[in-house]
Amino acid sequence: MLRTNLWTASLALGLMLGSTAIGPKALAQSQDQQQPTEKKTETFTGQVIKAPNGQYALLMDSQAGRGLYLDDQEKAKAFEGKTVKVTGYLEAAKSLIHVSDIQPA
Repeated sequence: MLRTNLWTASLALGLMLGSTAIGPKALAQSQDQQQPTEKKTETFTGQVIKAPNGQYALLMDSQAGRGLYLDDQEKAKAFEGKTVKVTGYLEAAKSLIHVSDIQPA
């Protein structure tokens, strides 16, 4: 009787663990679901300025002082003080635009 109960409990535990996806493939799938598959490209208009920390940023609203840092400092340097259109995607948590292109506005 005890042997049968242990066997039944082991079988139930094995089935339970086998039905839950815990392997590397399952982890990769769950990580893929958490990350966006496509980054949304946007266009931002403003003036390229050199921020107090020495990094170039796009000042979008001179009244409120709202700006976003630009990740491509070399491209931004060429447009310092000019009004531009920046194409890229926004990483809001870091207030950073990942620049694809910068053109005069």
